[in-house]
Amino acid sequence: MIQEMTICHVKDLGLIDYEQAYVLQKQHVDEVLRGGPQTLLLCEHPPVLTLGRLADGKNLLIGGEELARRGVGVHPIDRGGDITLHAPGQLIVYPILDLAHFGKDLRRYLRQLEQVAIDLLGDFDIVANRFSGQTGVWVGPKKIASIGIGVRRWIAFHGLAVNVNTDLELFAMIRPCGLDVEMTSMAAVKKQEVCLQEVKEKMMGRFLKNFYLQRARD
Repeated sequence: MIQEMTICHVKDLGLIDYEQAYVLQKQHVDEVLRGGPQTLLLCEHPPVLTLGRLADGKNLLIGGEELARRGVGVHPIDRGGDITLHAPGQLIVYPILDLAHFGKDLRRYLRQLEQVAIDLLGDFDIVANRFSGQTGVWVGPKKIASIGIGVRRWIAFHGLAVNVNTDLELFAMIRPCGLDVEMTSMAAVKKQEVCLQEVKEKMMGRFLKNFYLQRARD
């Protein structure tokens, strides 16, 4: 049986405050619950740390005063996982999807998100992989993409973050995702800055293909 394609809107929010993007996510979740369209939100955030439902305070390695001095916000949030950094140069995709279209299978959904990142990196001649028992995507021993989702009545939100031109020194503030892992970026692997707009376009294409989505005509 051939799966029917699902219509999806794609919105590029540019560089946007984390809380503003979260409000938009919730609005789109409500729209999908009312039968509205699936939506992909693409964006970057100013430096911010988010704490998932499993966050352990020990994985935040600097104090509140230093965070304030650096202008880095901290937000407990309703997604899975531990602590994560978002910063300029990191491409974030928030898919607002009704998982009824994808078998209501959270593990399968997470693996599909990983595959999107793996395929995207392959488009830039970067060989990426999974680690058994972990969520996310690695290049060799270094992590390049992080994933954390929330689900409300089978509507998925939060999502996928890929380090493109991210300042990797910022990750020294945390133990990323609660792991003793070194982070990397597409720029670090390629040894040159990568065009973020090109990454966005490739990301959109890979997402639509992997999830069998058809972009809506806005």
